[in-house]
Amino acid sequence: MATLLYRLGRFAFRRKGLVALVWVVVLAAVGGAAATSSSTASSTISIPGTEAQQAFELLEDRFPGSNPDGATARVVFKAPEGEQLTAPENRTAIGEMVADLNRGSQVQQAVDPFQARSVSPDGTIAYAQVNYETSAFELTDSSRAALEDAAEQGREAGLTVEVGGDALTTIPETGSTEVIGVLVAAVVLLITFGSLVAAGLPLITALIGVGISVSAITALTGVLELDSTTPILATMIGLAVGIDYALFIVSRYRAELAEGHAPRDAVGRATGTAGSAVVFAGLTVVIALAGLAVVNIPILTKMGLAAAGAVVLAVLVALTLIPAFLGAAGPRILPRKRRGDAAATAPDKQGAGTRWAGFVLRRPVLVLLAAVAGLGLIAVPASELQLGLPDDSSKPTDTTQRRAYDLIAEGFGPGTNGPLIVAVDATGSDDPTAATERTAGMLRGLDGVAALTPPTPNRTGDTAMLTVIPASEPSSTATEDLVHTIRETAGGITDATGAEVLVTGQTAMGIDVSDKLNDALLPYLALVVGLAFVLLMVVFRSILVPLKAALGFLLSVVAALGAVVAVFQWGWLADLVGVEQTGPVMSLMPIFLVGLVFGLAMDYEVFLVTRMREAYVHGETPRESIVTGFSHGARVVTAAALIMISVFAGFVGSDESMIKMIGFGLAIAVLFDAFVVRMTIVPAVLALLGKTAWWLPRPLDAALPNVDVEGEKLQRQLGPNSEHEREPAASHS
Repeated sequence: MATLLYRLGRFAFRRKGLVALVWVVVLAAVGGAAATSSSTASSTISIPGTEAQQAFELLEDRFPGSNPDGATARVVFKAPEGEQLTAPENRTAIGEMVADLNRGSQVQQAVDPFQARSVSPDGTIAYAQVNYETSAFELTDSSRAALEDAAEQGREAGLTVEVGGDALTTIPETGSTEVIGVLVAAVVLLITFGSLVAAGLPLITALIGVGISVSAITALTGVLELDSTTPILATMIGLAVGIDYALFIVSRYRAELAEGHAPRDAVGRATGTAGSAVVFAGLTVVIALAGLAVVNIPILTKMGLAAAGAVVLAVLVALTLIPAFLGAAGPRILPRKRRGDAAATAPDKQGAGTRWAGFVLRRPVLVLLAAVAGLGLIAVPASELQLGLPDDSSKPTDTTQRRAYDLIAEGFGPGTNGPLIVAVDATGSDDPTAATERTAGMLRGLDGVAALTPPTPNRTGDTAMLTVIPASEPSSTATEDLVHTIRETAGGITDATGAEVLVTGQTAMGIDVSDKLNDALLPYLALVVGLAFVLLMVVFRSILVPLKAALGFLLSVVAALGAVVAVFQWGWLADLVGVEQTGPVMSLMPIFLVGLVFGLAMDYEVFLVTRMREAYVHGETPRESIVTGFSHGARVVTAAALIMISVFAGFVGSDESMIKMIGFGLAIAVLFDAFVVRMTIVPAVLALLGKTAWWLPRPLDAALPNVDVEGEKLQRQLGPNSEHEREPAASHS
């Protein structure tokens, strides 16, 4: 592989104009397709194989026109102090508001609370249910404005009016905090390279790759029914890996120049060695992201594949566009003071990385124990992890959605915010009415049921729908227990009547998502870690190094989960991170964090340990190879980690709770993995293992392909002085 990439790098360097033109054409074509696309993001979540999804599809089929995918809103009213909503003037004001809402172009139905009997027993709180014909992301600005105008109309009449539901949901957008993350990355690059041109190349190429991937996602949003967070995730991952991959190749190029190689040959060598590491690091990320498909949740699969596509683009851009830009940059890739002496860019043998490696080698046991104990302590909160899907209770307390949620809980009980929908499929029953009544009787007798609406049959009478109001709030374990109890008890009704009883609704859907993700976590870990273990065995020609890499990853990801629980669930440092409302961790977070952190953690493993492997293969002792790896790679890996942390931390400022949580989780995980695991635990373990670290049984060595990531074959082929090195090192002609 190193030889192939060597040739690719030299070709891109020589034909820089053609390579740049190709990427510009691709960016323009995909950008044009995105600009002409009028599709909107999908707001539906499908969970195949779950009872909630089965019931949802049943009701959609048996109750035509109900439009369960449509957006909904709850307009909540509270009477002035000392009054009731049943007072004539208050009742008239509510009636006028509902009438105005019914005139909306996208409104399917707005139900008067006095007709729907959605007035609290004391007459002080009521809510009107508004159903729309389209999904939340397809609502026009005028429809949302009409909803807000109606609420303002009620406030002018003296009522307290708040609005909840998904009708106010908008597509999350990137903001200034993300830009700050990129600016921090630029500063880190400038400090690392000491040259504006060298610092700018990784940023420019990363932005080109992200631009292509996000444009492609935008153009395919409608066709593939992609979620609104998919392009943001692709941006987050694409920027981070794109900058890092380019950083490693540019850094290696400058090191090759420092050793006296001619520019074109230096590009080839950098692409052949650092480029090989980029390919395999990218493969680990792609495996982790594409592996999310095993969970069998379409939204998660699509997000993972889209982000994996962004990583593939980042790798391709780094291998082709970076060499082309290096050819165009000429000697400006070096700091101004060093352009006449490329050897001045050689790594400082007594730099901070070398000194740190020496410290670890002197006290490997103490360093190892301290690092493991520290991460273990941070991981403790992960034992209290609670999962759930976000609802209005997770909104900040100053939002109208959260105030509407609290008013409904105050007037009707907490369970009204998360009703359960029970579907009775009586097609297999001799007496559908009796089966439905028996189901209703069973539900009334269960602990935890606060209220039950009368059954609503469909036109043919073979299916009925009941609404169960739990006595507990939607995210509580008591509500989860109630859902499981209904499902367990439903088996007796099926045996007795032949009718099938299914539970759905947003709350039940969230419970099923959590259960499905929990069940999929271990198989997913086995698949991803297993594939990456084989891949790393091929790269490092070792069994213990990949094993150490996998165990280190598990330690960092559990510590990251512990930090997420402490901040987002317990509220520690919540003000610092901008978490206005604590609550359960989103169900998607653990498996998403596992996938992304595994891929990114292997990046640093590959980049840092490949340098050690390269030194060991070229004749150094195990301890010398550790020092050499740090002297060449520590500064660059540190810069890469700081860049990735900056990019991810920039997304912590997002208003979207999922993006905020993912940004924080990834930033803290990279911090733990890069600086504690890869820069501390890895050298300590390698020091203790010695030559054993690079041991590989002969049969396995013969069976595994030799991809020559460290460039040993390439080095033998080129020799110490290839013909391309006769050009002056500082001349980029």
